[in-house]
Amino acid sequence: MAEKPTDASGRERWDDGLIARRAAERTAPEEPAPEEPAAADADAEDLRGFGGNYGGGLRTRLDALHELVGLSRARVESTALAEAGRVLDEAAARQRLSSRHTVVALAGATGSGKSTLFNALAGVAVSETGLRRPTTSAPLALTWSEGAAGLLDRLGVPGRLRRRPLAGGAADAGLQSLVLIDLPDHDSAVTAHRDQVDRALGLVDAVIWVVDPEKYADAALHERYLRPLAGHAEVTFVVLNQVDRLGAEAAELVLDDLRRLLDEDGMALGEHGEPGATVLPVSALTGEGVPELRELLARFVQERTAPERRLAADIDAAAAKLRPAYVADGRSGLGERSREEFAGRLAVAVGAQAAGEAAERVWRRGAIRACGSPWLRLHRWYERKRAHGSTDPRLTAPAEDELTARQRVEQAVRIVADEASRGLPAPWAHAVREAATRGAEGLPEALDELTVTLGDPAARPPRPAWWPAAVLVQVLMTLLQLLGALWLVGQIVGVVEPGLLPPVLVMLGGIAGGPLVEWACESAVKGPARRYGQEAERKLAEAAAACGRARVLDPVSAELLRYREVREQYARVAGPRPSPRIVGAGPRGSVPRLGATRAGVRLR
Repeated sequence: MAEKPTDASGRERWDDGLIARRAAERTAPEEPAPEEPAAADADAEDLRGFGGNYGGGLRTRLDALHELVGLSRARVESTALAEAGRVLDEAAARQRLSSRHTVVALAGATGSGKSTLFNALAGVAVSETGLRRPTTSAPLALTWSEGAAGLLDRLGVPGRLRRRPLAGGAADAGLQSLVLIDLPDHDSAVTAHRDQVDRALGLVDAVIWVVDPEKYADAALHERYLRPLAGHAEVTFVVLNQVDRLGAEAAELVLDDLRRLLDEDGMALGEHGEPGATVLPVSALTGEGVPELRELLARFVQERTAPERRLAADIDAAAAKLRPAYVADGRSGLGERSREEFAGRLAVAVGAQAAGEAAERVWRRGAIRACGSPWLRLHRWYERKRAHGSTDPRLTAPAEDELTARQRVEQAVRIVADEASRGLPAPWAHAVREAATRGAEGLPEALDELTVTLGDPAARPPRPAWWPAAVLVQVLMTLLQLLGALWLVGQIVGVVEPGLLPPVLVMLGGIAGGPLVEWACESAVKGPARRYGQEAERKLAEAAAACGRARVLDPVSAELLRYREVREQYARVAGPRPSPRIVGAGPRGSVPRLGATRAGVRLR
């Protein structure tokens, strides 16, 4: 069994059990944020559910993801739930920190001018620039206001690398809640630098990718970062730096080609301001486009929705990875027809029809035996006696009846399991088949015990009330035969006066009356015998169906119910998401909106 993930203190994280997590949430005291206790007290709310004080739609999705992970731990592999667990961990960590700040990372390749742009936004040289590569070896933070220490601790930025910008008066008023991070080069030859970039990109609220005219089409950037993070386009900026090295026409061509590449990456770029990444040209060296970028960042930060947008995109990514484990191909479940067919197969396995037919034959045979003439009884007794001592192999009972019944039970379980799991995602289809297999382990023996408990319906069939009267009539017919025979014998020996006709008529009446009574009784017993056999078959079939339902169908239905429950939770996780607000929506000619690409900032 794989070890459960733990936090820095060694405690188990999101996957320590649904009930345990709920209990911990109710009982664990909240630790105040170390960097801003006053602000934390001001922003504190009653945390309802896992979503806490996030917006309504996002809170619902987080709560659903939390429930989904808890309900799926025994069915879905932990590797498939790892991304969802990471999102839950990050959501919990982010909501405990400052909600007034927006963390934006500057990322780029070696020589893209990332640190120069960082200094231009700060208004003072706070990040080292130069020809030595890589220049930036550790994340450098720039904060415009107090209270972001917890966020920087989370990013692993040491105190010696935290800076404040040059006072810019009213121009910096909109950036008071901005935390800007200068990351090492993502293509650095030093592995530790790339690891720092990957870790920080998973924690920041937004990212500004700085590209230059030479490396904007670098495969490492597009395949390793932009394409996998296409769902985060709403919190992504792409800045083409060093446009001062290009002419106006060349810059337009490079921008168009950059937008084309981003469209191929799936960054949701559009023509009409729909949500997507922002593309704009700047020159950090000459300052061209930097004021527009600052104003765009100010509008973006003032919205204070970047953390929620980032988290929503993370949930979308986790939901996309979990989709194969929760979305079925078509209609799934166990229909009434499948249940009836399963009950029918079990009835065949226990021989319900054969038992009913045997009960019907025994009833009819008992009636004929009880109401038949003595001479016919004597003849049938002789036939049975002779058949009892016969060695004819055709009369020998089959030796593999029990094995055949077991095979039929196993086949019935296998068929109903396949029908119930058809179309289900692999983890839940496996769980359904496993539940059916566990229930079938003792089913043949249980059916055998059931048959013994109900008893053989053909062993002691009930006797109709009219049987004694029919037997009495048959006795009278036999007495008439004997009387006629004695009468004739008396005439022969001279004891009785001669007269052939009367004793013959009496004797013929008894001889003809006996079969007639037997035929009448056989005709009268057909209906009750058939009903008795049908009732015996029904009882045995219903008992077998009840046993199969308790051992197989109910566990299978429980798994299907659990799947429907997690499927509903997954639907809440997957969306629909509320439409995000557009940053910078203003009059024509103002700073471009988030998502506007072709209508972005143009070179003057």
